[in-house]
Amino acid sequence: MKKIFLSIGFVFLPLIIICACSYAKSPKSFLDTVSTGSGSDLVSDQHAIFPNDYRLSSFDQVATAPCTDCVQVRFIAFRQSRPTPKDKQNDALQKQIAQLASAAKGRVGVAAEVMETGESVSLNPHDHFPMQSVYKLPIGMAVLAQVDTGKLNLEQKERVDKSDFVRLGQASPVRDKYPNGVELTLSELLRFTVSESDGTTSDVLLDLVGVEGVTKYLNELGISEIIVANSEKEIGKDRETQYRNWASPHGAVQLLRSLHERRGISEASQQLLYKFMIETPTFPTRLKGLLPKTAVVAHKTGSSGSNNGITAATNDIGIVTLPNGQHLAIAVYVSDSPTDLVTREKVIAQIAKAIWDSVTR
Repeated sequence: MKKIFLSIGFVFLPLIIICACSYAKSPKSFLDTVSTGSGSDLVSDQHAIFPNDYRLSSFDQVATAPCTDCVQVRFIAFRQSRPTPKDKQNDALQKQIAQLASAAKGRVGVAAEVMETGESVSLNPHDHFPMQSVYKLPIGMAVLAQVDTGKLNLEQKERVDKSDFVRLGQASPVRDKYPNGVELTLSELLRFTVSESDGTTSDVLLDLVGVEGVTKYLNELGISEIIVANSEKEIGKDRETQYRNWASPHGAVQLLRSLHERRGISEASQQLLYKFMIETPTFPTRLKGLLPKTAVVAHKTGSSGSNNGITAATNDIGIVTLPNGQHLAIAVYVSDSPTDLVTREKVIAQIAKAIWDSVTR
């Protein structure tokens, strides 16, 4: 019997090692495929392949190990990992966020990431949510990218005519302050758009770069989950149009990371946007609502009206500077909610506070 088992061992052990070696050398091995899935898919795949709570614990080592390390690869692949305190903390935070989100009685999407460490949490991160005025941030970034290349100039003046005004009911301090129109510098247009969420000046900027220009800019950043398709005037004419101008929480955090890391934008343009986003007076009861008063939050809000008691969009995305100097990118979208404004904003504020408490603990 011993001889039989030894014979089987000698036959199969080389095959196991060869298989491990083959996977290690393969340009896109089976382990590569498993390791590149999303978080939830990844856990599911691992359980399907490695039952009894065995998890792949070092994908990089497995996928890139040279042939001489084949035996080591075999043991790494099947090493058992146990949940860490941080894993348990993130699970608890996700459950807390889901519970807080339920108060909105609509669709809620959340994504948050400490950009220096990669620590993250999310809820419905790839779902589509109408941005409303959040979309003014990618428009502003696309405009400043053209300033950086010299195509546009912050001091150039643009005429804002009465024909440019968005309708009453849509936010436009410029329309309200200058009922006969006005000439503004590009820098002033950006401030009104990003800081005061002016729909009229947003459309003037969008005319300068075009929808195609914003799309091209986002594509160059590798962001596919933000779509700017229409002007504010068009959104104001048809309630359904806002849903065609959407972002996922994941896409919003990608945009915030690009801004933070100055990808596709210069340092001077980044600092100008930060200034406008920090100084914004719009809806301090959302992301900032329950954070310490000393917290620095550079953010952009977005809001829709209500139709038959349903509000399509109550949003806030931003970069929060943490006490240790690191930066939290966070996006919270509340969509299609029948609850009142106080409740919707409280959901955003409570989620932001829960994440703040978790990452500053």
